[in-house]
Amino acid sequence: MNHDIKDINLASGGKKRIEWASNDMPVLAQVKERFEKEKPLKGMKMSACLHVTAETANLARTLKAGGADIVLCASNPLSTQDDVAAALVKDYGIPVFAIKGEDNKTYYKHIISALDHKPTVTMDDGADLVSAIHKERKELIPQILGSMEETTTGVIRLRAMEKDGSLKIPVIAVNDADTKHLFDNRYGTGQSTIDGIIRATDSLLAGKVFVVAGYGWCGKGLAMRAKGMGANVVITEINPIKSLEAAMDGFMVMPMSEAVKIGDLFCTLTGNIHVIRKEHFEGMKNGAMVCNSGHFNVEIDIGALETISSKINKSVRNFVDQYVLKNGKSVYLLGEGRLINLAAAEGHPACVMDMSFATQALATEHVIKNKGKLEPKVYDVPKEIDQWVASLKLKSMGISIDTLTKEQEKYLASWEEGT
Repeated sequence: MNHDIKDINLASGGKKRIEWASNDMPVLAQVKERFEKEKPLKGMKMSACLHVTAETANLARTLKAGGADIVLCASNPLSTQDDVAAALVKDYGIPVFAIKGEDNKTYYKHIISALDHKPTVTMDDGADLVSAIHKERKELIPQILGSMEETTTGVIRLRAMEKDGSLKIPVIAVNDADTKHLFDNRYGTGQSTIDGIIRATDSLLAGKVFVVAGYGWCGKGLAMRAKGMGANVVITEINPIKSLEAAMDGFMVMPMSEAVKIGDLFCTLTGNIHVIRKEHFEGMKNGAMVCNSGHFNVEIDIGALETISSKINKSVRNFVDQYVLKNGKSVYLLGEGRLINLAAAEGHPACVMDMSFATQALATEHVIKNKGKLEPKVYDVPKEIDQWVASLKLKSMGISIDTLTKEQEKYLASWEEGT
C-alpha cells in the first residue's frame, strides 16, 4: 500500500487514540453500523484532504465500512497526528499521505498523491483538493460526482469559484449545516483554541486582554470561552451587524489599530488575509502573543513581522517563536501562525466532531444517491440530514424533547386563526 507517514511504529498509540475518540462518537457509530450493512459507497474511490486526527480516523473508517476505497492526506501542515496516521495505515488499511510539520512542497505533493488515486468523490477541509483538481488535474473533473467541504474558509473559496464560473463539480457545503457550524465551529473551536494557547504558553488567561479578530461562529465560541476564563475580551470586526451583536453580548468592540495598544493575546478567526499586519505589530505591547485559529496561516502577515524584526528566536517554547522588533519590543508568534488548536493541541473534542463527521458521511451518501442530478455549484446539506443527526445526538446525551400535538400541527399549517 502506497503511503507517506512519519513512522509506522507509532501505530499502537494511534490506535488507542482512535478507539478512545470513537467512545465519544455515538452518532457516527450508528452511521457506520448502517453503512457496513448497506454499502452505499461501494465502488467509489474517495480522496479526502482533512486534518489527520483521531476523530477524522473514525470518519475514514466509517466511509471505508460503507464500501469506499479511501485515501487520506492532510489539510494543514501542522494538523497531523503522526501516530493516528500510522494506525490508519497499519491497522485499518487506509493509505495516508501526511506528516506533522511537513514543508509546503511536501504538503502539496501529498495532495497530488491523494489525487493520483483518481477519485470519484472528494472531501475537503479548506478546498485545497478541489483547487488542485481545477488547476492541475482537470482530467479528473468528468469522473467526479461531487465533493464535501468541511470548513468556512473552504466554502468561501468554493462560492467564489461558483460565482466566477470556475467551479466544475458539485460541492456540498457541510460547514454550513446547522449540526456543523453551530457546534463544531462554536464549541469545538472555542475549547480547542483555548487548549492550544494554554498548552503552548502556559499562560493564565484571567485578567488578560484577549483580542478576538472576527465574530463569526468560531470567534463567538472563542470569545465565550475566553470570557469564561476571566479574560477581558475585545472583538475586532468589519461587519456592523456582527459588531453590534458582539457589543450586546458584553464585549468591547474596536478597530485592530486600537486593540493592539491594550491587547495581551491576539487570535484571528476571519478566513481573510493579513488581519494582523505590520502597523499592528509595531503598535503592540512588549510581550504580546499572536496566534491564528482560521484555516490558513495568511491571517497573520508573518512576512511583515519578519521584516520589522531585528532577531528571531525559534522555539523559545514548543510552538512559540519570539520576534524581537527593531523598536525593542518582543512579539511571540504561536504555532507558526497555523491553526493553534491543531498545531499545539489535539483539535476539537470527539463529542462535537461526532455530529460534523456524521453529517459528512451522510452528505457523501447523498451525493452518490443523486449521481448525475447535481450541477457544478455549491449545495446546502439537506435539512433532513441535519434533523436526523441532531435527534440522534440528543438521544445519545439522554435528552428528550417535546413533539407537536395534532392540534399544534394544524395551527402551524393554517393561517385562519389569529388572536
